[in-house]
Amino acid sequence: MKRIGIDVGGTNTDAVLIADDKVVHSVKCPTTADVTSGILAALKLLRTKPAAAVPVDAVVIGTTHFINAVVQRRHVQKIGAVRIGMPASASLPPFCDWPADLAALVSGEVFMLEGGHDYDGRPFMPLDVAGLKAAARKVKDRGLRSVAVSSSFSPLDPSCETTAREIFAEICPDVAVTLSHDLGRIGLLERENAALLNAALHDLAVTTVAAFRKAIADSGIDAPLFLTQNDGTVMQAEIATAFPVMSFASGATNSMRGAAYLSGLDDAMVVDVGGTTSDIGQLRHGFPREANAVVEVGGVRTLFRMPDLLSIGLGGGSHVDEDPVRVGPLSVGYRLTEDALVFGGGRLTATDIAVAAGLVDIGDRTRVAQLGKGLIEAALADAHRKLADDIDRMKTEAGDVPLLAVGGGAFLVPDRLPGISEIVRVPHGDCANAVGAAIAQVSGEADQVFRDLSREEAIAAARGIAEDRAVQAGAARESLKTVDVEDMPIAYLPGNALRVRVRVAGAIADPNVDAAA
Repeated sequence: MKRIGIDVGGTNTDAVLIADDKVVHSVKCPTTADVTSGILAALKLLRTKPAAAVPVDAVVIGTTHFINAVVQRRHVQKIGAVRIGMPASASLPPFCDWPADLAALVSGEVFMLEGGHDYDGRPFMPLDVAGLKAAARKVKDRGLRSVAVSSSFSPLDPSCETTAREIFAEICPDVAVTLSHDLGRIGLLERENAALLNAALHDLAVTTVAAFRKAIADSGIDAPLFLTQNDGTVMQAEIATAFPVMSFASGATNSMRGAAYLSGLDDAMVVDVGGTTSDIGQLRHGFPREANAVVEVGGVRTLFRMPDLLSIGLGGGSHVDEDPVRVGPLSVGYRLTEDALVFGGGRLTATDIAVAAGLVDIGDRTRVAQLGKGLIEAALADAHRKLADDIDRMKTEAGDVPLLAVGGGAFLVPDRLPGISEIVRVPHGDCANAVGAAIAQVSGEADQVFRDLSREEAIAAARGIAEDRAVQAGAARESLKTVDVEDMPIAYLPGNALRVRVRVAGAIADPNVDAAA
């Protein structure tokens, strides 16, 4: 298969063409304020090479567009929040733990209704159907276009949430409805928060995906569009429109997957040094290790599929202060080619230090010839110390492990670090994020409680559910492999209850093969 992978970062937009499991061509362009024109420029530059001007089977994009909207408090919309679980949780209404400024932008109407289930799956209270219908009518009257519905223990029994969706579809069919059990796990507030954020990004997701489609069409490419997810796999553009929060951390995840693909290593530490930040994580079986704890996004506590990452303010565009000598955390970002000394600007950056030290040859080296040896050594020492400390924080074993150094700013990673057996640098490593997008697979996940089954039978049942979901999402069944398996006995439930989570991933199904079959 031939695929184009694109990753839109805070500093650069990278694009690669992969054909027959090889990187044919890669390009790097500055990210633009409107994002779309940067993608157009990258695609145009990519396809100037004759080998890259070929029909492709898919275009896969990884973007920070949606998480940036939350962090920067821009392009979010007013929504309706429906909580099903009264009279429990009455003292902690939706948005109760949100930053006040973000809650003010998003909170439109809040409805707290009776219903939901208990921890053992039994109905907690009868569902307030009349209240749901009244809520739907009010949402319609207010002109709200998106609603988030969360119910107590809905991952065990989602019936209250699905009933709510049916009622909203009947009364206000134009309203987008996000159900919390589609996004999060057990833990009401964090799961609800994920649904609220998703609902608040609905309009942005629609316009962004439409802009991506237009950029691809304007480039003369006729191929299906996919967006990458937090776990290193892809989702069809239609699914991405419904679940924008699933791509919050896709940029760093793409880099880790790309690093694994380019190096052939499935288990290693990875540091992706971009223009603004360095993202540190760990590969297990070729996929990023997942976070099992609460993850904050823009100050909002969430609990859903996210990679276990540590991001620090260190990159090629990081400001370098001279008294005392310090690198980052501020960065010139996508203005690197305008503001850095080697490009004729007036701001001393980490890239200038690297050029002066002979680590990389870009821009005009004569513009940094005046930098003192002491300043260069002190700045590099500060960068190396930060990387060493934070890589050690992310390790989960005492022994030495390999480290994959990728990203456009990987020249800041030294050749030796404590606790690291070897530093692995790979061809096209500066575009590992786009490579990760291009080679991304389709995943399926099951996370539920099984009773009256042995451990092996419960895991097999969960694996079957996960595989069916992956196939529905566009995966080829014969290519599916198990990525993660977790099981936990639940002592307080009868019937030898066992909570099992299984994640599988496989290649995108070839529509031509399917049609021929």
